[in-house]
Amino acid sequence: MKITGYEINLENVVKNINKNNYQQVLLQVPDGLKTHFFKFVDFIEEKTNAKVIISADPCFGACDIPTYDLKKLDVELIIHIGHTSIPVIKNPKIQTVFVDVVSILDISKVVEKAIPKIKGKKVGLISTGQHIHMFEKVKKILTDNKFEPIIGKGDDRIELNGQILGCNFSAAKSIADEVDTFLFIGSGNFHPLGLILITKKQVIVCDPYTNEVREKELADLKDMILRQRYGAIARSKDAKVFGIIIGTKLGQQRIELAYKIKEILDSKKKKSYIFSLNHFSPFYLEGLKDIDCFVSTACPRVAIDDYMQYKVPIITPIELDILLGFKKWENYQFDEILS
Repeated sequence: MKITGYEINLENVVKNINKNNYQQVLLQVPDGLKTHFFKFVDFIEEKTNAKVIISADPCFGACDIPTYDLKKLDVELIIHIGHTSIPVIKNPKIQTVFVDVVSILDISKVVEKAIPKIKGKKVGLISTGQHIHMFEKVKKILTDNKFEPIIGKGDDRIELNGQILGCNFSAAKSIADEVDTFLFIGSGNFHPLGLILITKKQVIVCDPYTNEVREKELADLKDMILRQRYGAIARSKDAKVFGIIIGTKLGQQRIELAYKIKEILDSKKKKSYIFSLNHFSPFYLEGLKDIDCFVSTACPRVAIDDYMQYKVPIITPIELDILLGFKKWENYQFDEILS
């Protein structure tokens, strides 16, 4: 089926439901697609005998699938729309199928607009799952203009070649030494921002939704974010009591890292407590009095995207290393969750 700008293969989901005679399914959709939920439900219920329950909880990615006991709701299958799977993550509670949302926007013009900005000859192609299928068209445009396109392979958390997640840039790192420039196909700034911080290479954004090419704006944003991160570390320099946060979302559970951080803080004569948290919110953390600094081992985006919302600084494990003097600010790295 098609919705504005996208194609979604729900036909295979319908086949799966009918083949297994599922009677009750849960539909999980990211916030950006929730306005279309009724189309998904109508499509499934018209072509199967299944009833659909819609998850109204926030959904931030393929790492964010429900782990509570849906059997009590008689749910037999989770349909997760909007993200490709993370291959190393399996839902222990119930079968989950991932339905990628594929962009059908023409990317030719915006890629051609980026050609004069590219430095060097070797270009790394990077995107999110929605645009990977367009790589052949991008490769042709680049080769016609005498560039050499290169596509990297990620680690076991990455399903598609050339794909990056907000927490994993391994596909880009695998070719960083080979390329002069990265071309990011997609919208938003977080993924290309991470790309710059991880690879230290030129990154050009080709946004098919706005038909814009961005480079300087991204560099300016990088400088602003780095100032914020430096500020978060500086605000934590006198911290005596730390809260170490373990994310309970299935793909964000870095429990061993949390205990390692606690050992390090103990060795520095710092007091620390470990907290589990599923959904980050200033409201939840403000009640934890006497914590001077939080260290998040959950999604790396939490500390960066929501920086201004928290009264107590939240830093990443890498930023803690800088705070404690194990690493230098000049060697700042973006936090990742790797396989």
